[in-house]
Amino acid sequence: MRKFTVITDSTADIAPDIAAEHLITVVPLSVCFGAETFLDGSISQEEFFARMNAAANLPTTSQPPVGAFVEAYGKALESAEQIISVHISNRLSGTIESARQAAEQFAGKVHVFDSLNLSWGLGLQVMEAAAAAAHGHTVEATLERLAGVRERVKLIVGLDSLDNLARGGRIGKVSAMLGALLNLKVTLTVDEEGAFVPLARSRGERAALEHTMEWVAQQMGSIKRGSFAVGHALSAARTEKLAQAIREKYDVESMVVYEAGVVICTHTGTGWGVAVLPAE
Repeated sequence: MRKFTVITDSTADIAPDIAAEHLITVVPLSVCFGAETFLDGSISQEEFFARMNAAANLPTTSQPPVGAFVEAYGKALESAEQIISVHISNRLSGTIESARQAAEQFAGKVHVFDSLNLSWGLGLQVMEAAAAAAHGHTVEATLERLAGVRERVKLIVGLDSLDNLARGGRIGKVSAMLGALLNLKVTLTVDEEGAFVPLARSRGERAALEHTMEWVAQQMGSIKRGSFAVGHALSAARTEKLAQAIREKYDVESMVVYEAGVVICTHTGTGWGVAVLPAE
């Protein structure tokens, strides 16, 4: 048996093939259009946005029930002695509370870790844990390493529009209207407490993408090597531009180009994201 295995949730945006290759179990959140519910990953971005744009109200999102984690933990412990369960920030979702409640049923064998991040800001931490599991590291050593990685991983999110944040009640309607009138692209990051904070407003796409690369440079500092993940919500062409710019400037240890899951898209609308983990 392995010393431990790794479990996360679908807001990590880890594709099924990557999860399977690294023996990562992903517990999905869900998105609801009225009485119709879809598990994260079971509906394409294209269908999701078509449905959302046609709906009078935003869909709602739900964290996994405690029972989903109980089932995942029970199955995982058939082939591993312990579990490290890494999840979206407690400031952005109640998912980690479901995980913690489920963990209580397994007599200290499940260690729940708050990434204080989301998307591949979370995903890069999950991949570090999976690599440690594959190399036979102990749970204690891995949790200590994850604490350090969590401090170094940074994520920027770019939004084409403030509409979804406004419709979800997260910003004022006046701010959303001004953003639309001025063609402003807004960038956000996640602070040390795991909450979204605004970074900048850029007029037009070109300025927003330039700002994104400037932010990447700030996170990398003098370090030229690192791991990166570049994601999108209906903006694949821009994602490829960002990925290529990163490849040209840095020694890339790993690069993941991914589609954001529909649970995250519910709150952000269309846009892009870049996660950065500078090498030690």
